[in-house]
Amino acid sequence: MDLGLKGKVAVIAGGSMGLGRAVALELAREGANVAIGALEDEYLAQTPRMIEQETGNKVLAIPADVSDTAQASAFVRKAIDHFGTIDVLVNNAGGPPSKTFLEIEDDLWEFGFRLNLLSTIAMTREAVPVMKAKRWGRIINMTSISVKQPIDGLILSNTIRMGVIGLAKTLSTELAPFNVTVNSVCPGYTLTDRVRNLAKTVAQKENTTPEAVIKRWTDAIPMGRLGTPEEFAALVTFLASEKSGYITGAAIQIDGGWYKGVM
Repeated sequence: MDLGLKGKVAVIAGGSMGLGRAVALELAREGANVAIGALEDEYLAQTPRMIEQETGNKVLAIPADVSDTAQASAFVRKAIDHFGTIDVLVNNAGGPPSKTFLEIEDDLWEFGFRLNLLSTIAMTREAVPVMKAKRWGRIINMTSISVKQPIDGLILSNTIRMGVIGLAKTLSTELAPFNVTVNSVCPGYTLTDRVRNLAKTVAQKENTTPEAVIKRWTDAIPMGRLGTPEEFAALVTFLASEKSGYITGAAIQIDGGWYKGVM
């Protein structure tokens, strides 16, 4: 299936590792021109080389800490300046830490707000005028299954990510007349470094092993396994494509059936 992404410009926050890297790779495989933003570390240097070796496509890497609003905005502006446009924006940032309600001080609440919600607002604000002018665009927010079924121990993430869903749903109505779609993807337990680290944190609190924690999560998934970054990236890539033009305002879970709700 030709997804119509060849030559499109895709800008992916948090694109140097984990789910973001998988999305950047899949979009490049479809022929998109890709820009990734992430903290300036070895991953930001390694990922473009890996994607270029696998796809032959050059990748623009831009250092950015999206918990800083100015850097989040500048990341998207730099990508637009480099390519001359933007077609696909993937809003993505690592989740805030696992803590109980009384363990979270005001500064950590503010950090979670900046990291997951305000970064989405800042990056989207840079992309929307360009997409409206060309009357085509795809905005995809990477959230979590916790927006549909809160996860114990992740009260900070559960709370802040709900705001992203409210933003996306409202914005999708505003932008629909311009052929710009706004959707959110809600991954369940997916085998990434973040999930492995979360398992370690939970294991320490429960005086058990990370393997036991992951087994418990796996046992609760009807498909009997954790998802893969590649499966997640396939969904995001479809939502970024020409073929998804009638899907907007949706929050789509990809969780192996873990979520038990009907909506």
